[in-house]
Amino acid sequence: MPRSVSGVEMRKRQAAHIEATPQAPGHPRPNTCCLCWCGCCKCLWNEDRMERSERQTCTKMDSIEAAEEQQPSLDEALLWARSFEMMLRSREGREVFREFLRSEYSEDNLLFWMACEELKKETDPLVIEEKSRIIYEDYVSILSPKEVSLDSRVREGINQNLAEPSNLMYEEAQFQIYNLMHRDSFPRFLNSSVYRDLLANRRLTCLDT
Repeated sequence: MPRSVSGVEMRKRQAAHIEATPQAPGHPRPNTCCLCWCGCCKCLWNEDRMERSERQTCTKMDSIEAAEEQQPSLDEALLWARSFEMMLRSREGREVFREFLRSEYSEDNLLFWMACEELKKETDPLVIEEKSRIIYEDYVSILSPKEVSLDSRVREGINQNLAEPSNLMYEEAQFQIYNLMHRDSFPRFLNSSVYRDLLANRRLTCLDT
């Protein structure tokens, strides 16, 4: 790591450089201010500042790339086979399960479940009203192209709650979709190439390390 140059040492170097470098008549000396903002390549302070900036940029890029490459461990992926709930509570688990559901054209079931989870966290009445309306228009209304499969009793209860929406108004509908995914989609997911390929890749990673 480059050693930081103090202000006194910097001025000594710059003074020596000025004395050693003769100036042609009519030509001004180069800018040697120890706090040079002009970007002058002769300025030691400016060089040190640029080096620190480059190191910081590299560190930030490394952090971003590491986050993008984050994958579930083999142990975590194996645990999903034991617990559907654990898989849904894992961000990586939801992403892999969503990829599988997309292949079966049932991705909207998971998106509805996730939207209901977000609604539960809200406490602001205005935000609750807005989000509950969006969920209804996107997943419950018979006019929605992403309509999820709910029985008539649950759907009627939602229609009645729209007049006074709450953050729990979709709880029963969410539970119904949860059971549908658990009973129908999850077993097929565990036998799918999406999940098997993930396990194979994680095992190879373990062997490489």
